Amino acid sequence: MEGSAPLRAPAPSVPVALIVLNYNGRSLLEAHLPSVIAAAARSRHACQVWVLDNSSTDDSLCWLAQHYPQVRVWQAPNLGLVSYNELLAQLEAPVVILLNNDIQMDATAVDPLVEPLAVQLALPRERRRWFMTAPACWLMSDGTYEGFRTAVAWRWGLVQATARFRGHEAGISCRGPTASAGAVMAVDRESFLALGGFDLRYAPGRLEDLDLCYRAFLAGQECLYVPESVVEHRGQATFDAVLGEARTQALALRNTLLFQWKNLRHPWHLLRFAAAQPVRLAYECFAAPWRAPAARWRYARALVQAWQRQRMCRTPPSPAATPAISARQRAAREREFFRRFAPRKLRQHSAAVAVGVPPEKAARTSALPQSCAAGPLPLAPTPIVQHPSSPQHTARLHNYPLSRWWIARTSLRSG
Repeated sequence: MEGSAPLRAPAPSVPVALIVLNYNGRSLLEAHLPSVIAAAARSRHACQVWVLDNSSTDDSLCWLAQHYPQVRVWQAPNLGLVSYNELLAQLEAPVVILLNNDIQMDATAVDPLVEPLAVQLALPRERRRWFMTAPACWLMSDGTYEGFRTAVAWRWGLVQATARFRGHEAGISCRGPTASAGAVMAVDRESFLALGGFDLRYAPGRLEDLDLCYRAFLAGQECLYVPESVVEHRGQATFDAVLGEARTQALALRNTLLFQWKNLRHPWHLLRFAAAQPVRLAYECFAAPWRAPAARWRYARALVQAWQRQRMCRTPPSPAATPAISARQRAAREREFFRRFAPRKLRQHSAAVAVGVPPEKAARTSALPQSCAAGPLPLAPTPIVQHPSSPQHTARLHNYPLSRWWIARTSLRSG
């Protein structure tokens, strides 16, 4: 029709591998693997489902062989997400979807994740913009939004990746860049391997995805949030069963320290971290008598454990090291990462999309209308995506506790 915008040709059909990571998760596979197989069959791409088994000691493999012989199995040592690295090096599929074993996929979840990656495969790797795509994820327990439109904030001198910041509801249905993914992600396999994959220093888990996305950002690539793809997540099913909630939280704290020691070089970020250390340690001393024995000195123990792990990872050099760029480029990209994915910036992006600014331009603050930049952000026109099986639920704002110390902004204040 005359005057209409030209239609974009769909991406060509490409081979896609869907890999479910499993450790002693026979019951989780029984509950959720059928949805992965159904989503793969519904896709217009040539999909192959894999189970990556991290040396399970239950009957996961026997159950798979009996009920789903068409699913391919790869056995590996239990290295957490790092086990993906070896398998992806052996595959030929250019696009790979990585899933936890407690993920329930919507029947149409595959194609929206694959399309942004497939359409750029004809370009040289260095010219591809998108390294990873992430779906909209909902919690099975209460139907609320879990992520993966992720912001990066600061809390008591530590980096915090969160999808539940003030005003996040307005952006649930907005496609755009995200700081990291989570329990589900589709990756450009060639770019994944060029970056070195997941870093072993974070094993058995936590923050590997943020570290990987940050390295991709330094190398000039980005991660895309695709709300048209919908999944449900049971949440911490494997980790809590193996480690328990307290040890899982301690592991996240240790790996946050490792992430910052490895990646942060900007003077302001280093100062922010250093200035908060006396406050954190003083607070632990003050609170120790009133805490349960298992919770006492949690941060001090995390410091020691992170220092020990950091020493182990110095030699030989990790294949997942940060990209080789100049110190000046690195500082500029580091600053841009934390600026672009601050909660405030993601709210501005949502507001711009709500008033009709194209998503590609909405990432820039200058693309906001004057009415948005000068006053309250008009969020009403943006529809809130509801959980497909629980329409009565709306995304719930998660209120993080505010600190009385102002060495660093909390996740709410930083937004």
